[in-house]
Amino acid sequence: SPQGRSKKKSRKHQRFMERRAVLEQKGLLRRRGSQATESGLEPRTALTKANGTTAPRSDEVPKPKRIVSAPLSPSASPDSIARHHSVLLSRDSSSSGRVQTSSLVLRPAKYVAIDCEMVGTGPQGRLSELARCSVVNYEGDVIYDKYVQPELPVVDYRTRWSGITRQHMKNAIPFKAAQAEILKILKDKIVVGHAIHNDFQALKYFHPKDRTRDTSQSPVLKKRAGLPIRANVSLKNLARHLLHKKIQVGCKGHSSVEDAQTAMELYRLVEVQWEKELAHRLPPRPPSPVTDPAADSSQYLDDQYWPTDLMASGL
Repeated sequence: SPQGRSKKKSRKHQRFMERRAVLEQKGLLRRRGSQATESGLEPRTALTKANGTTAPRSDEVPKPKRIVSAPLSPSASPDSIARHHSVLLSRDSSSSGRVQTSSLVLRPAKYVAIDCEMVGTGPQGRLSELARCSVVNYEGDVIYDKYVQPELPVVDYRTRWSGITRQHMKNAIPFKAAQAEILKILKDKIVVGHAIHNDFQALKYFHPKDRTRDTSQSPVLKKRAGLPIRANVSLKNLARHLLHKKIQVGCKGHSSVEDAQTAMELYRLVEVQWEKELAHRLPPRPPSPVTDPAADSSQYLDDQYWPTDLMASGL
């Protein structure tokens, strides 16, 4: 009956207004008093006609919607990360003509670069064990840098390459303790490095391949440097060709901090193309409920079309 439909519509409208109030309290929606709506239109000053009615001003131009993507959760799958990254990259490129790297949501928390220095243990010092590990964030800031005491006695410090001396081992922490600290940092991260399999081997750890970015295996970097795709290229040469800087010079050995920072710089240099290529290799996405033609947009007030986190807030 008309009266029953009116009551049902009234109940839906009431739930809608309650949820609007929640969004306003959380700062996700401007308050009704300012005449702002979800459509992104600015408040309009009404003009009064001669007959006493009002009409909106014709000189007001609605502001374009600002699309904000929700940040990914720490447990997001690798597929979701790559797709989300690709969407953000394409959105930034189309809106400004260039990539605004600082605006991407997932980069600061999701990306780290690592480099390890090894010493020789075992017979004739041929076994490589971890002696120093450095981890930097997306901006190149050091978040971990410690000397590590190998499990076996050191036979060859390899100082010319590693920069490690006997003095460094005096305050080094045990391997198991360092391993636990480092793996906690790498968990759920996309890890950048050069010939990174050597670092993981020293850590006695295997990181998921789809969350690993190895600059020594990147065709994009090799092409940009004008080097053959199948060539084994060193971090030192990539830095010289692409970043125009010299690293690993002198006789005091390599700096794992400098190497990790350089690997991250190289990754960021070709990040857009690298991530887009990875995203294109992923299987097709399932249709979104929002764009699914089978979804009835006229029923947007129904509970099923509201975010689950909002439903759990107590309404």
